[in-house]
Amino acid sequence: MAERPILLFDGDCGFCTKAVHTAVRLLDTDTGITPWQFADLDTLGVTAERADREVLWIEPGAAVVHGGADAVAHLLKQSPRRSWRLAGQAMAMPPLNWTARLVYRAVAMNRHRLPGGTAACSLPAHLRPATRDGA
Repeated sequence: MAERPILLFDGDCGFCTKAVHTAVRLLDTDTGITPWQFADLDTLGVTAERADREVLWIEPGAAVVHGGADAVAHLLKQSPRRSWRLAGQAMAMPPLNWTARLVYRAVAMNRHRLPGGTAACSLPAHLRPATRDGA
């Protein structure tokens, strides 16, 4: 298991890749970011189906894996910058967390339409054209 938190994202999606890298740069966090396609999902305790559906936050030794807007809130709370931590805390509390989940779901369902997204982003991973050996 990892020694620091890991954020798993869809490395086949240009929008997801750009969003995650931008967030990590802005947040100045020591979080490990890994495309789920290159992660040992069994060791991390997640399925490919879930990892393909939403960004995932995995803490070392924790039994719970957080997904979607909850994962984003955890990422924000990891920042050394107080403003980002406060935003993450607020995002985790009702009623803001309800709104965050709705917005996250809308973005996830339409990521193929967003800048950097491709038609392949709208397909489940097992139906996407192979882009690498074994993918």
